[in-house]
Amino acid sequence: MDYGNVLKGTTTVGLIFSDGVVLAADKRATMGNFIAIKDIDKILMVSDKMAFTTAGGVGDAQQLVRVMRAELELYLHQTGEPLSVKGASTLLANILQGNKYFPYLVQIIVGGVDKQPKLFSLDPVGGLNDETKYVSTGSGSVTAYGVLDAGYKPGLTKSEAVKLAASAVSGAMKRDSASGEAVDVVIITSGGVERIPPLEVAKLIA
Repeated sequence: MDYGNVLKGTTTVGLIFSDGVVLAADKRATMGNFIAIKDIDKILMVSDKMAFTTAGGVGDAQQLVRVMRAELELYLHQTGEPLSVKGASTLLANILQGNKYFPYLVQIIVGGVDKQPKLFSLDPVGGLNDETKYVSTGSGSVTAYGVLDAGYKPGLTKSEAVKLAASAVSGAMKRDSASGEAVDVVIITSGGVERIPPLEVAKLIA
């Protein structure tokens, strides 16, 4: 397989704030040096209060989202209760671990709200990182972490968290050629999901 022809390259960010989780990502997909897609969704809902951010192979990420949506729906049908964010992250880790010979070429952030806001990240072979307050994945993550390390503090308000996440992705877009076009931001709270309009995000990072 020619991995150079896989749609990939990105910057994604997740962080916890006082009432929920903010996820942010750029909108560009690349094949090597070629910008293949300028408006791709890298924040994908898997349930009404849980989402993945995807970095790496687009097809692999989309397949995993389809599988996890089905698994979460089946769990809800069988038990009458939604699977927790940690439980979903562990299930995804097991799927990735079971495919090491032909691994899914992805880094995934799992963010959502059950009893509390929760945030996890996973590597391509099923390594599940400890629960965290903020995280970044993808080719632009080194730059994004510089912004997050400097700006994150416990108890961020929703508006502070949105601005910090968007700024982290925007900063990465200035240095990483595989990240670009625009910044997508999604907020998940116990009340549901809110996607920030692109013009509003642009104003925050102007």
